[in-house]
Amino acid sequence: MRIFDPHIHMTSRTTDDYGRMAAAGVRAVVEPAFWLGQPRTNPGSFTDYFDSLVGWEPFRAAQFGIRHFATIALNPKEANDPRCRPVLELIPRYLDKDSVVAVGEIGYDAMTPEEDEAFSVQLALAVEYELPALVHTPHRDKAQGVKRTLDVVRESGISSGRVVVDHLNEVTVGEVHDTGCWMGFSIYPDTKMSPPRMVEILRAHGLERVLVNSAADWGKSDPLLTRRTGEAMLEAGFSEDDVDRVLWRNPVEFYGQSGRLDLSETADTGPLFEGSSILRGGS
Repeated sequence: MRIFDPHIHMTSRTTDDYGRMAAAGVRAVVEPAFWLGQPRTNPGSFTDYFDSLVGWEPFRAAQFGIRHFATIALNPKEANDPRCRPVLELIPRYLDKDSVVAVGEIGYDAMTPEEDEAFSVQLALAVEYELPALVHTPHRDKAQGVKRTLDVVRESGISSGRVVVDHLNEVTVGEVHDTGCWMGFSIYPDTKMSPPRMVEILRAHGLERVLVNSAADWGKSDPLLTRRTGEAMLEAGFSEDDVDRVLWRNPVEFYGQSGRLDLSETADTGPLFEGSSILRGGS
C-alpha cells in the first residue's frame, strides 16, 4: 500500500514518526502552514516557520524516503491577530518555492470579517500564482462555515477543481460534492472522522475528488490513520486499486495541478506514474 498524506503537520511530530510512516507505506506528504498552538507575536516568527517548511522538514522526511511538500498561508485563526496581518505581504516570496504546491491553510475559524479578508486575499494569490488552494473549515458551526466558504470560493473566480475543502463530515460532504471542489477528510481521533465512517462516505459518494488525510499535529492524533483507512476499505470490500486511487492517485492529481509535484525519487511510485509529467513538474 502506497500512501500520500495530503495534510499532516510534521513540524509537530517526531523523527520516529517519519520512520513509522515510511514503514506503513507513506511515501509523500503535504504539510500545510497552520497555527502552532502558541500565539505568534510578530511576522518574523512566520519567516522562521515557513523556512522550516521548505528546508528542514523536507530534509527530515528525505532520510526515510518520504517526499515532503508544503502549502503556505496565514491561517484563519491568526488572521484575527493584528500582529500577524503583515504576514500576508510575506507569503508571495514563498509561493515561488519549488516544494510549495498550494496556498493553505486558508478559510475560516470563527468566521470574522478579518478572516473574510484574509481568505479572499489568499484565494487571489492562488489564482495569481496558478496554485491550488487548501481550505480549512471551522470546527464550530461547520455547516454554515462550509456554505460561507463555498460562496467565497465562487466569488474569487478560482476554478472549483483547484480547491479542496477540508475537514468535512457526513453533514457537509454533499454540498461540497455538488460544486466540483475536492473533498478533504481528516481521520483524527475523537474530533473528526474515523476509518469506518470514512468507508461509509466513500460508499455513498464515490472515490472521485476525495482526499483522505491524518491531519496529525500537536493534538491527540495519529499519522498512521491513513493506513488504517486503507485497511478498513479493503475489509469493506473495496479493491486494492480503489485504495491506491484514494490514498495515492487522488492527492497526486490534486497537488499535481501546481506543476511542482516531483515524485521522481519516491520509493514505490509504481509503473502507473513512471515518466508522468505530473510527477516531474509538467502541467
